[in-house]
Amino acid sequence: MRQGTALAAAFADGSTTPVEHVQQSQATIDAREPELNALWVRDDVEDTLAQARASAQRWDQGSQLSPVDGLTVTLKENVARAGVPMSMGSAAVEPVTPDVDSPIARRAREAGLIVLGSTVMPDWGMLSSGVSSRHGITRSPLDPSLTTGGSSSGAGAAAAAGYAPLHVGTDIGGSIRLPGTWLGLATLKPSAGRIPLHAPYLGRAAGPMARTAADCALLMSVLSGPDPVDWTSLPRQDVDWTDLDLDVTGLRVAVWTTAGYGVEPEPAVAAATRSAADRLAAAGAEVTEIRPWMTQDLLDGVNLFWQARSWADFARLDAAAQGRVLPYIADWVRSASGLGGTEVMDAYHAFAQVQEATTRAWAAAGDPDLMISPVAPGAAFPAEQPMPYPDGGRGMWHINFTMPWNMTGQPAGTVDGGRTEDGRTVGVQVVGRPFDDLGVLRAMSWLEAEHPTPC
Repeated sequence: MRQGTALAAAFADGSTTPVEHVQQSQATIDAREPELNALWVRDDVEDTLAQARASAQRWDQGSQLSPVDGLTVTLKENVARAGVPMSMGSAAVEPVTPDVDSPIARRAREAGLIVLGSTVMPDWGMLSSGVSSRHGITRSPLDPSLTTGGSSSGAGAAAAAGYAPLHVGTDIGGSIRLPGTWLGLATLKPSAGRIPLHAPYLGRAAGPMARTAADCALLMSVLSGPDPVDWTSLPRQDVDWTDLDLDVTGLRVAVWTTAGYGVEPEPAVAAATRSAADRLAAAGAEVTEIRPWMTQDLLDGVNLFWQARSWADFARLDAAAQGRVLPYIADWVRSASGLGGTEVMDAYHAFAQVQEATTRAWAAAGDPDLMISPVAPGAAFPAEQPMPYPDGGRGMWHINFTMPWNMTGQPAGTVDGGRTEDGRTVGVQVVGRPFDDLGVLRAMSWLEAEHPTPC
């Protein structure tokens, strides 16, 4: 699959057409979907071709709806589309069919993007893998024995397999970025409120998943901006998403490789971050180390509140429905069954404590322009495994590098950073100042250009 930016240019000069593009997308899905299991709903093929023909006509007439008119895209299944069922990845609940589009789906349609389908997710989005009680197992296109990461598992698989150049995932603790590191993708968890949601929630964001930073920026140009549906959406900001040039001379970059809680990164993972830091320093950036600032009790508190929230949903199900929940998730939520109100509120306060500690650490580091770190402590694990560290109460210990930025709302992206000795992908996380999504994308683009990695 060609990059979205290249395809858009080809539509403009007539060297290819949206029809040819959609035909290629559909052929790729036909070939790979039976093994990968990335799609919950596949949109009618003939309808996508009809949309492509209409787009081709608009390009011929110079009346295209936007620069992305005719490009293909997938949307995670929790991104509401009118008339399309949403299962939340769980066999325990009846899918809900919305009657209106979410802001994301509406903007995609208005821009002329052609939606190929809704991508799968694990139960309630609370796993960092492609394991689901409803969908089964979603597998990595790079190595089907390995996980995609999650919870944007289907979106990650579709991106890495080349179903389309553009994909939308969601992220509440790392669910866009974890597939990024384990599938070698460029991804962006935007600033909180940058892309409007149909169901805003503390820490939740939707964002682009693609093969390059430029394609992430292309999708941001369509999806970002305020919307009255999302009362948390940011005011309009004039951003030239095509301007990804970056002179790193004098750029102040903090490097974070020792987490201080959760699981510490494996040597190959830390080395990928160090390599990125060295390249930035060699080009003139001012690179400094940042020491750990988070503590295990804060991560445990966030995890406990998520357990309590999910227990509330689980407890309302009848016994038969509870029996259909993925066993790992059922055990995880039952851990919160005996909590009292005081314990739940104490766990909720961990969110604000993470915000305070992280904001203070950023200031103590001298208010850097950027921070780089690992995305997750390790490389991809077996596809059948629900979590990287599923035992010993370590279920969420791998989100130690990603979760803080959901709480502060700062933009954080991933760029392919290299390979382990056995060929598994390793990503580098790029975190920006509050609201500096473009700065993150520029740094990602610079790192891609300075250290291209194999697909």
